[in-house]
Amino acid sequence: MGSNLRVVTLNFWGTEPPLDRRLALAIRGLAALVPDVVCLQEARPLDGKSGRTTAEVIAEGLGMAAHYATAVEWSDGVHGKLPAGQEGLAILARTFVDTRVLPLPEARPADARILLSAQVATDGDPIWVHTTHLHYRLDDGLAREHQVLAIDDAIRSLRTNDSPPQILCGDMNATPDSDEMRFLRGLTTLGGRRTHFQDAWLRLHREPEPGEGPEHGITWSAENEFTRPLRSLDIDRRIDYVYVTSRKKDGRGTVHASRVVLTERDGVGPDAICASDHYGVLADVQVTASPPAGGGSP
Repeated sequence: MGSNLRVVTLNFWGTEPPLDRRLALAIRGLAALVPDVVCLQEARPLDGKSGRTTAEVIAEGLGMAAHYATAVEWSDGVHGKLPAGQEGLAILARTFVDTRVLPLPEARPADARILLSAQVATDGDPIWVHTTHLHYRLDDGLAREHQVLAIDDAIRSLRTNDSPPQILCGDMNATPDSDEMRFLRGLTTLGGRRTHFQDAWLRLHREPEPGEGPEHGITWSAENEFTRPLRSLDIDRRIDYVYVTSRKKDGRGTVHASRVVLTERDGVGPDAICASDHYGVLADVQVTASPPAGGGSP
């Protein structure tokens, strides 16, 4: 079998308190997973406005480099009760080869979205890893459709028949049965075309049943106390994903592991907290070719 790249995606939930405890818990949890790449959504400057970001703190704790890009900035009073600030995405890795940022359709004054892409070094060829965070409202399905079409265009522009697999991570704010997620899996048509990505979770597991928890794939969970202020968004959903382009004949792009992670609590009783209001998703993706079958002398 070829070598794997371990990728973890996590919506880190901005700078919500208790930030220092959440950062420490995220660093401990991620360090135990030993990822090669970490994709973060809702990364923000520590002061909310500029300077060092939560992504850089996490990267430093893991001995990795961080590439952060601002998705949206807002002034006082525009984003509810929040003071002026900004929010973005980040990819953490040890060696970056190239990076790109693509603004996505349906931008709003305090809710613009991007695709952040980084080509990272692996044991084989460098591969592109992408992260995004789609619009969140339950009735934003059409906006998310426009966004996944733009994402698919961007990823296709970097792909040839012989190129390595690519990985797309993020908080999609959509369940697997939505048109936008079914489009990514090649199950429905959007914009007059189809595409195909592997849903890493579904490569190895079934969909969760009602009432099941993170061990069955749920990432936005009623078990996580941080979700309670946002119950209007529907709890107990699988909305965080690792997608991989189609498998190659030589084994590259094969998903060898996938699970929900970063469910651990810091503290006990009512003071116990998770690292974020989302759980993370881990996937091990093969990035080098498998040895040919047989192996005898010619």
